[in-house]
Order: sequence, then structure tokens, then C-alpha cells
Amino acid sequence: MAEKELTEENFQKAIGSDQPILVDFWAPWCGPCQMMGPVVDEIAEEAKDFSVGKLNIDDNPEVASKFNVMSIPTFLIFKKGKVVEQLVGAMPKEVIIEGIKKHIDK
Repeated sequence: MAEKELTEENFQKAIGSDQPILVDFWAPWCGPCQMMGPVVDEIAEEAKDFSVGKLNIDDNPEVASKFNVMSIPTFLIFKKGKVVEQLVGAMPKEVIIEGIKKHIDK
């Protein structure tokens, strides 16, 4: 499944699911964000028990501010509308997957 492009308009609905969602807070000018783009795409393609969204902080600064995103890339994992995990910076795909797996109902 491809990642969803998140905006201020659809953000609350996207994070409200019982199923975890990984949200990539990024910007087009951010080098590490560009490096992580293909990794996030790969995670989204393999996602079965969770979903993946991307939020451009330049276009949606209020959402980034609400969740105190100070550095990018920041990956927040939401479940039922609440942040359950935060990962900051470029990192291996496996680290992100491990962060998500902790929050998938067995």
C-alpha cells in the first residue's frame, strides 16, 4: 500500500485508527528526509498491519508544531490518535519497523 499524503485537513482522521500509522514529518529541502524517502516508500509497500503517511511540514506547520516536531525527519507512530513512539533522524529501515511492531495488536 502506498503512503498517504497527510495534510491539516485529513490528519486527525488518519491518526485516529485502531491500527498504528507511521507518520513521516519531512520537507523537500531536507537532505536526510530525501535519503529516507525511498525507505519510507519501501515500508509503505510492505505494510500489512499498519499504515504510513507523509506530512510536509512546510505545507502543514500547525500539525508539526502541535506535536513538537523540532528536527526532521521525525517519525511519529500513532495509535488511536495518540503518539506511541517517536524516532528522529535518518535510520535503518529495521529500526523503524521494530518501532512499529511494538504497537501492532497480536
